[in-house]
Amino acid sequence: MREVARAAGVSPMTVSYAYSQPGRVSAEAAAKVHAAARQLGYPGPHPAARSLRRGRVGTLGVVLGERLSYAFDDPQAARFLAGVSDVCAPVGVGLTLVPITGAPSDAERVAQAAVDGFVVWTTSDDDPVLDAVADTGLPAVVHAGPHKRGMPVIGIDDRAAAAAIGQVAFAQARRPLVLSFPLDRGRTRQLLTGDEAPEIRFPVTRHRWEGFRDAWTRTGHPVARLRLAVCPVNHITEGERFAGELLRGAEPPDIIAAMSDELALGALRAAAALGLRVPDELAVTGWDDRDTAAPAGLTTLAQSLREQGAHCARVALRLPTQAPAQHEWHVRVRTTTRPDAPA
Repeated sequence: MREVARAAGVSPMTVSYAYSQPGRVSAEAAAKVHAAARQLGYPGPHPAARSLRRGRVGTLGVVLGERLSYAFDDPQAARFLAGVSDVCAPVGVGLTLVPITGAPSDAERVAQAAVDGFVVWTTSDDDPVLDAVADTGLPAVVHAGPHKRGMPVIGIDDRAAAAAIGQVAFAQARRPLVLSFPLDRGRTRQLLTGDEAPEIRFPVTRHRWEGFRDAWTRTGHPVARLRLAVCPVNHITEGERFAGELLRGAEPPDIIAAMSDELALGALRAAAALGLRVPDELAVTGWDDRDTAAPAGLTTLAQSLREQGAHCARVALRLPTQAPAQHEWHVRVRTTTRPDAPA
């Protein structure tokens, strides 16, 4: 910077102002500074150094408990991130995705992230990354849980929502099945019955399972008759594969209540491949009301992940917000459930 000042015939402070506060420098002086800088090959002050002086970096970190491509492959994650970006863009804040691999380096990656705050995508109760985020001392918020070290949690009441759509799903059901997210970070594919009481470390999976179980048992049905098919990933092909196996089995379900529209749409594909009539022989419900749910006639649980993403971003950036921590949801009844199901 001193060399540029000498070459331009101005003070070092004028050079600094030419880059950081151009309004305080005359057009003539600024032209001299930039001409000298070009001649000397000086690119200007490093952005990181400017950020340190301001006390902020100008970017928000989003911690994904998934592979990086998940942010682009999963429609729900994409909607959520769109909501985050809706808030970041107008205030000139960038977005940094921090993927989690399950390795010990995860905590170090979080600790070294140059961000002004964190939004943590839904993760498990025992995820060490939560402590790593809290240890940074930066503003942080968790989407849909878990609750950890005072970090606010933003989402919906998954248990109440599952009970509501479960009431629609299980009307006249005899062999109900819940097509589920993973239970823990091990992501084991398995088939369980309600009386096996699995330990579920993902709060979203746990609360939705509890709500579906509530809907089934409150009408006097035995919990053992409600099965839980655990998928290792939330993907339409996994829903199709697992549902297809069960529909070809000795005791095929007559209702599949899925924890996402992806899994539900996969189940509908499996039903079509087997020539099953929906909803007469198989009823299906989903969750999220993604864009392809309505064309498929899918009965689903509608929520706005985009609004939740925006809310998370406002909290993490300490921007004003009056939105409640628990967002609204509602059941959209369409043609994949039986007409006599309660709305």
